[in-house]
Amino acid sequence: MVKFLVLWNTPEDPVAFECHYRDVQIPLIKQLPDLRRYTIGHHATPIRGGEPYYWIAELEWDSMDALQKAFQSPEGQATAQDATNLARASSTGFRGMVYEVEEV
Repeated sequence: MVKFLVLWNTPEDPVAFECHYRDVQIPLIKQLPDLRRYTIGHHATPIRGGEPYYWIAELEWDSMDALQKAFQSPEGQATAQDATNLARASSTGFRGMVYEVEEV
């Protein structure tokens, strides 16, 4: 399994950010090909200091190939473009990372 983790910083206008995320970003993400699971987390609290992330999204696919194909699709390109536009419009940044999951 492969996960794509997106960590959003606190936006200038949290209400506008959340409205856009729920009304636009979530429907786009749910259209990504072969997406197995999609969860969001709110208002993360760091355990050992540092700035908290405001919003966390976690997406899962069966393989790295499936994830790459999803983001090469028209739906994936629209999702990525909207995330970039949302970051600009809400004056927030985000970090993303992709990683393979190993059950132990």
